[in-house]
Formats: sequence, C-alpha cells, structure tokens
Amino acid sequence: MTEKPKLRVGLVGAGFMGRCHANAFRSVSGLFDLPLDPVAEMLADVTDDVAVHNAAALGFNRSTGDWRNLCADPTIDLVAVTAPNALHEPIVMAALKAGKHVYCEKPLSTTLESAQRMTAAAQAAGIVTMVGFNFLRNPMIRLARELVEAGEIGEVVSFRGRHAENYMADPDVPHSFRTDPDGGGALADIGSHIISMARYLLGPISYVTGQSRTIHKTRPISAGTTERAPVLVDDATFALIEFETGAVGTIEANWAASGRTMDLSWEITGTQGALVFSQERMNELLICKGPGGGHTSGFTKIEAGPSHPPYANFCPAAGHHLGFNDLKVIEVAQLIDAIAGKQNPGPDFQEALEVQKIVSRIALDCQSPKTRAL
Repeated sequence: MTEKPKLRVGLVGAGFMGRCHANAFRSVSGLFDLPLDPVAEMLADVTDDVAVHNAAALGFNRSTGDWRNLCADPTIDLVAVTAPNALHEPIVMAALKAGKHVYCEKPLSTTLESAQRMTAAAQAAGIVTMVGFNFLRNPMIRLARELVEAGEIGEVVSFRGRHAENYMADPDVPHSFRTDPDGGGALADIGSHIISMARYLLGPISYVTGQSRTIHKTRPISAGTTERAPVLVDDATFALIEFETGAVGTIEANWAASGRTMDLSWEITGTQGALVFSQERMNELLICKGPGGGHTSGFTKIEAGPSHPPYANFCPAAGHHLGFNDLKVIEVAQLIDAIAGKQNPGPDFQEALEVQKIVSRIALDCQSPKTRAL
C-alpha cells in the first residue's frame, strides 16, 4: 500500500472550537477516503505551559506559546485559526505570508476593511482557504438547496431566518471577546451563520435594513467581580432583506433568547410549497408540497439517512443521527480534498467577505438616525 502524502496541521487555539477542529482532524481519515493524511503537528496557545498541556490532551506532536512560531514553521502545511475574532487578521496574514493554506473560523474578521485585506492577500497568495461555517455541511441543508434548485416548492417568495441562543441571556455573564466592540456582538458572532445559510440556500442578498438592541446595558468586567462596565455591542439584531431573485425576508441574530440553546432555523416559502429547518432538530427537514399544502394538512418530515450524502460515511442506517462535531468532520474532509486539488466547495475567504459585507451593512443601518418613526 502506497503511503499517502502528509498534511501537517497547525492549530491556533484550544478552546471549544479548537477542540472541535482537533477532533475533526483526528477522526476524518477513518470516515472518508482522502488523498492526504492529516497530521496534528503543532498547537499554539496563550502561553507555553498551556500549549504543552493542550497539545498533549489533543494529540499534537509539538506546541508553542506564540502563534507566530507556528505560522513561520516550515513543516506546517495548513494553519487552522480558532483564536478570538480580533486575532484572525494578524494570524491569517502571517500564515498567508508563509505560504500556508488557511482554515479560519467565522466570522472572517471584525470589520469589512479587515476582511477585504485578508481576502485580497489570500487571492494574491493563490492558496486554499476555507471559513468555518460548518452548519452548511449538514446533509439536510444540502438537500434543501437541491429541492429549491429543482423547483420542488415553486418560485421562492420569502425567507425567515433566525439564529437564537441563550448563552448571553444572563446579565451577569461577564465581558469577553464576544462583547469587545472590536470583535463581538450578536450580529457578527452568530448572525453571520444565518446570513451564510441564507446565501447558500437562496443566493446573493441585494438589500438590507436593520435594527439592533443591547438588552443588558452592563456586565461584570470579569468572572467573580462586582465591578461592571457598559456593553457596547448588540444582544439582538433584526433585519429585513431582499435577495437578487426578488424573494424577501427577515433575519434575526439573538444571543439572549431565553429558552433557546441552538435555534439556527429558517423557513422558505414558495409558490408551490415550503421548507422548514432548525438546528435543534438537525436531522430533520420539513417539507410541504402544493399551493396551500396541496392535499396535506401540513408538513411532512424528511429524516436524515444514507441517501443524503455524506451521512452514509458515518452510519448505514437512517434515524441514528449526525451531531455537531460530525459537521466539522465533513468540513475538514472537503477542505483536505480542496487542498489536494479538487474543487473547493467553500465558503472560502471571498464568500466570507460577502457575508461580512452584509453584517457591516446591517450594522451601519442600525447605527443610522431613526428616520422610519411614524
């Protein structure tokens, strides 16, 4: 048996998403027949000691307390970036300068100008990029796009999208990188997911208008202290949108939504039916066929199974369900194929820039004088 070429991975950050990346790189070769063999080569974290500990825990061969060392290391082929949003640009730029492929978590950066610089640098470098909008890898999302493109629900009339979670619903959750004006806010942090989903399903968005709200005006400056500081980012943002096709709709980003743990959801209404999805039931897609539902009384459930690629790579039987981490494994498999020369399914930096443009435009409209009052 011929040994496959190695793809040596450098990972920046070992928090929640860093661990998700590490799991995907460890697992992917056992589930997909890939042209390259990923190797967990180096982990960078906040200090040398932390990096040593997390590298051992996550199975990396080496570690460093300085991400610059990782980006410059000649053995690294791919840099995976799971650091806080405000650090994305300097890390990515260093990796691109060193000629590395780059796999960056969403959002691409904290401002439109920064995302533009990163995208231009990636195009100039001529390397493979991918941005971690991993919810797009769900076989049910792929199926939904195929149904829309095939005209199964007729002409699309409207889209209602929402990404709502409750992890910032408590006013005593302390400030973090998420609430930093340079790198946070619900619209940028989770709104980018539903925006990317909308574009994936229905294509480019041509018009937006928005309104945002900071629900909790102050938060503790850190865990365990009573000292509080103002919150200068949104907790919830709502937008009206129009697609280039003429379909209209709404988007909500809300990280203080009581009772919601992962409501990345949408409903697409067409002239001949409708589709409904929620990440909280990620192995199900609901479909209604015919004007007004045809001869049915509502929606029919499509349950994920081996007929919905690449579900069968994980399980030969329907109803056994994929999970969140499986979506990241699918994403990594597609990334490795792209690095090996196969077509890049995206979203690459250019697509992430388009998402950033929409985030920026909604945020700008939210900040403008309120001229729509009755």
